[in-house]
Amino acid sequence: MSDWQRTVECGVLGEAEENQQVQLNGWAHKVRTFGDLVFIDLRDRTGIVQVVVDREETPELVNTANTLRSEFVLSIQGTVRKRMPGTENPRLQTGSIEVAAKQITVLNPSRHIPFQISDEEQMQNVDESLRVKYRYLDLRRPKMFQMLQLRHSVIKIIRDLLDAEGFLEIETPLFTRSTPEGARDYLVPYRLQPGLFYALPQSPQQYKQLLMVAGVEKYFQIAHCFRDESQRSDRQPEFTQLDVEMSFVTQEQILQLIERIMTTVVEQVSTKTFPRPFPRFTYDEAMALYGTDKPDIRFGLTLTDLGSAVSRCGFSVFDSALEAGGTVKAVRYPGGASLSRKEVDALAALCKEAGAGGLATIAVAQPNPDEIKSALSKHLAPAVMQQILQNCQAEPDDLICIVAHQNPKTVAAALSRLRLEIGARCGLRNRDTLAFCFVTDFPLVQWNQEENRWEPEHHPFTMPLEEHFEFLESDPGKVRAQCYDLVCNGQESASGSIRIHRADIQARVFALLGISEEVQRAQFGHLLDAFSYGAPPHGGFAPGIDRLIMNLLDEPNIREVIAFPKMGLGYDPMMDAPAPVDQKQLKELGLIIAPPQQARKE
Repeated sequence: MSDWQRTVECGVLGEAEENQQVQLNGWAHKVRTFGDLVFIDLRDRTGIVQVVVDREETPELVNTANTLRSEFVLSIQGTVRKRMPGTENPRLQTGSIEVAAKQITVLNPSRHIPFQISDEEQMQNVDESLRVKYRYLDLRRPKMFQMLQLRHSVIKIIRDLLDAEGFLEIETPLFTRSTPEGARDYLVPYRLQPGLFYALPQSPQQYKQLLMVAGVEKYFQIAHCFRDESQRSDRQPEFTQLDVEMSFVTQEQILQLIERIMTTVVEQVSTKTFPRPFPRFTYDEAMALYGTDKPDIRFGLTLTDLGSAVSRCGFSVFDSALEAGGTVKAVRYPGGASLSRKEVDALAALCKEAGAGGLATIAVAQPNPDEIKSALSKHLAPAVMQQILQNCQAEPDDLICIVAHQNPKTVAAALSRLRLEIGARCGLRNRDTLAFCFVTDFPLVQWNQEENRWEPEHHPFTMPLEEHFEFLESDPGKVRAQCYDLVCNGQESASGSIRIHRADIQARVFALLGISEEVQRAQFGHLLDAFSYGAPPHGGFAPGIDRLIMNLLDEPNIREVIAFPKMGLGYDPMMDAPAPVDQKQLKELGLIIAPPQQARKE
């Protein structure tokens, strides 16, 4: 054994090891030199322990200790002892003891690092792109290691639970065929026959359905997936999801399994509270109450439909919206009556960004709720105004925020955004709560106005409700699907459905989506053929691992919970990727890079 092999890890030392001789390995987290006395905070992945070099005890080590800097890799031999009374550090697990150094070996020195790992407060001001460029240094921070450790624990809990329930973990290919699943595919050129391409999977959707046809019955995978889409704080071009599929299963059984997994994970790794059982909303209920299919139910302030209160009220904005098939809805802002004109204008700007024409408000005076302040008083009869306040359950000092539009989705989007802003301003979005809920019965398809066609709400493999089969050709917008989302604190956390397992129904859905029989055979012939060989009824779901860790850690940015993330536009500053390749590689692949101007025209 090498003379620097450690006998114990830094973070596990305590008073039980007093007077023991130990060999420690790690990084110099912080070095404090006082000439004849040097303190080294030695860090490994388990924690930090204080090492002391004292000239009176080990004069031969003082010169070496004074040359050490942060992030030197060290091996230190010494004796564990209690700290002097009054010098304990309650912030450290090892804060009651220290190690008196007897020998120090520098295993590897370190250059000056680009940011100070030992100062978490200072790290908040470090440019994120710099942290990602030097991610191997950023990950040395205890906070970042704890994130990796939590991620590992969550995945292990999930694996153990599904293993106990009889699921098989099966890997599916990363090289597959490009098929329409919503986002753009990442393509991989096929060298042996230029002009052909693999695609990296947006999900293992088709493979896991084929595993059900194969008789596996219970499958799962911690799957790496790829989507070439715009980057946001909760999205990455490559991400990890738990992928689950089951045969001979009902939607209710799947929802119970999802709830069981999430409950087990949160109870074992977090102190956050969450509702049990998870509340359930149909898509229509969620849109009516919250204006979104991803509701944050940590607080109330649901939307109020004012259609009956303002019908034929004589105010042209409301009347024209309702006559065109639109809606007039409101959300209550507790304490909002005292907002300034500038603050109310800022709320109106939020609504306009969502497509609304503006925002109408009614301020309820305090303490007399009969006294109101609103531009609507010029257009609405007092009885109508009072009916609005009654419907909204207005209280003194409330601000009633009203949006009208001929497109109900525009009203929903504007008020949903406004509701979240109000919840944040009023401190109602409790970080100690994970407000899980299920949203079910989504529309099968939605109309794409720009492309003048129907497109899937989730994906093209979702089974319609049996009682809605008759509307597939005659009234597709009426069809509801056997699909469901798990939502947590206003974010989609998992999505799933009962799948189509009959070739005739799958072909009808493909036709509805404008996929010709020729294209069906070319792109999905393998799936349609498989369904003709006795495919069982089946369904599944796919929670995002990254988003789950985000919620557990209260991290607003998904990059914080991924070991090696991409920055905006999918750029990796650490590897400087994507990057050009040489002409020889391009020639082998039969590719020619179009000049930028030509590429823009195309």
